[in-house]
Amino acid sequence: QVQLVESGGGLVQAGDSLRLSCAASGRTGSSNAMAWFRQAPGKEREFVAGIGVITVVADSVEGRFTISRDNAKNTVYLQMNSLKPEDTAVYYCAASATRWVPLGAVNSYAYWGQGTQVTVSS
Repeated sequence: QVQLVESGGGLVQAGDSLRLSCAASGRTGSSNAMAWFRQAPGKEREFVAGIGVITVVADSVEGRFTISRDNAKNTVYLQMNSLKPEDTAVYYCAASATRWVPLGAVNSYAYWGQGTQVTVSS
């Protein structure tokens, strides 16, 4: 089992930055792929960024968001810069059982955190 705990969300203004953290515990390590997804009210959960064998960032956040991981701390980060009101959502951390998965697919991930709210005001 893998447990994921997100932190770092909050209320910010457009143009501000936030860094989300996801601390993993249990059967996890560099062998897992990790990702961030987000879900806005009334919308489907969408891929934001993932890191496994490669690193992938969604087109909608390319150039503004960066995903990174610290394997020694079992932590994945999402650095979000130049935030926009349309980035408002609950952000979820996810972990797969292996690194060799399609990073952008929701069903690649067996483990999910509880989510952290990010609200960007205009």
